[in-house]
Amino acid sequence: MPRILADSLSEHRDLVQRRVFDAFAKLMGEGSFDALTMAAIAEEAGIGRTAIYHHFHDKEAVLVAFATHETDAYTTDLRAALDDVEEPADQLRTYVRHHLAAGERFHMGLGPSLYGDLSPSARLEIRDHVVAVEDVLRGILEHGRAEGTFTFDDVDATLSLVHACLSSRHLPPAALESFVLRALGVSDRAQGR
Repeated sequence: MPRILADSLSEHRDLVQRRVFDAFAKLMGEGSFDALTMAAIAEEAGIGRTAIYHHFHDKEAVLVAFATHETDAYTTDLRAALDDVEEPADQLRTYVRHHLAAGERFHMGLGPSLYGDLSPSARLEIRDHVVAVEDVLRGILEHGRAEGTFTFDDVDATLSLVHACLSSRHLPPAALESFVLRALGVSDRAQGR
């Protein structure tokens, strides 16, 4: 029987999961998903090569669990940041800033290039996490259009375009924020410029 690393089985599972997720994030930052092995994740996490299989049946299961964990944390933080923000332009500004601040920590290596390496079921599960984040932006956009703050025709296209702008990590955050707001019809005057 594997050695328990905490006072209870529940605490043990949480600890192992945290170690595996930390190891997975570190290894993904250093290489690619296709080169990643369960043995490497286990070694980096400081757990036995066979013990990892008591928690995850393969590296896709690690990826999906990691994405679930990270998306839950990301959306919880984002919703908390939006709690007291009422104006649609301020909500979008908060969304943009939060998205850019999360940067590589949340978005590391889990983009479209990874999808080709995944099974169809894993791709669907990962897509669910993308939709959870998109739903927050969708709500902001629809609220802003209803209030007359934003002007756009197609919410799905607008959502994709906003996220495409935010994926440019080499541009200054203030420039991206200003561009996104202006693209949706928020004037420089309304932006406080």
